[in-house]
Amino acid sequence: MGMLFGKPKVSRITDHDRAVLQMKQQRDTLKRYQQRVEKLLESERELAKRLLSENKRDKAKLLLRKKKYQTEQLERTEASLDTIEKLIQDLEYTQIETKVIEGLKIGNVALKKANELFNIEHIEQLLDETKEGIDKQREITDLLSGALSSEDEEAVEAELNELIIVEHQKAMDNLPIVPSDELPVTIPETKEKDNLPTKKIALEAQ
Repeated sequence: MGMLFGKPKVSRITDHDRAVLQMKQQRDTLKRYQQRVEKLLESERELAKRLLSENKRDKAKLLLRKKKYQTEQLERTEASLDTIEKLIQDLEYTQIETKVIEGLKIGNVALKKANELFNIEHIEQLLDETKEGIDKQREITDLLSGALSSEDEEAVEAELNELIIVEHQKAMDNLPIVPSDELPVTIPETKEKDNLPTKKIALEAQ
């Protein structure tokens, strides 16, 4: 059904990954064999001691010969393990190097595309225009900062004073007008009220 209605799944395991996996499986197999032989050698050594204690010298010697052969086999197994471990490390490091090289290729392509966007002549023209603008701005700054003559400075000072007078006159014109007529004099009501009791006492006296 999956093949009819959908795309088949593509395996992400590469030949490199399979090779590393096989090497690790061989390493694990050799390690299990090594552990089994080490246990066997230890038990045969104890058996040889017991045969000697039972005065069975020939059997003990035969057992030790077998043990010697197995020890040599164990040494070859250890050498094979070292070789396999080195191969696994080399394969894994090769995979890392491959990824680094692929990254460098992608970066190189991206860099080439970026460089294609830059036109040398256009960049030089842009730099020249920028330099011209900087030089022009520097000339203007020099003119405004200190390149004026004494007569120009006096003219500038006079114009400044004139502007100050004009602005001052505008401010004076905007002030409210003070009335010139005299204000009428009025008697406060409090004084009239204060005289009422005095007039009443005078009438009663008459």
